[in-house]
Amino acid sequence: MIVADTGAILALIDRSDRHHRTLRALYERNPAAWVLPWAILPEVDYLVAAHVGPRAQEAFLADLADGGFHVSWGDEADLDAARALSARYAKLRIGLVDAVVIATAVRLKASAIATLDLRHFAAVAIPGRPELLPRDLV
Repeated sequence: MIVADTGAILALIDRSDRHHRTLRALYERNPAAWVLPWAILPEVDYLVAAHVGPRAQEAFLADLADGGFHVSWGDEADLDAARALSARYAKLRIGLVDAVVIATAVRLKASAIATLDLRHFAAVAIPGRPELLPRDLV
């Protein structure tokens, strides 16, 4: 299972992103393995509309509605874990979205997190030590 953060999904959608081809190939290997935490959805929606365009935004929303991505809606335990992560790593200023991505990955025992945000994700000691993709691709 691969839990995705905002930047990875944006790069997956945006053909002009330098990570697009790598993430697209990774996604196409097993689309069902990808999980989008609920917290990234507003960010992805906004950034796709602002940087890629309304057609891409419409396609992303259609993919969500059609089940093209599995969304983890989480629970209160994810919010508690996110709050604890934010407090533990206060100097990093992780924020709610990244903390929820990490909490979701821990809860689901994900083997990987798709992220381009190594400043935050590589600095956190994530239980289960999921790979950070595409960084950890062999």
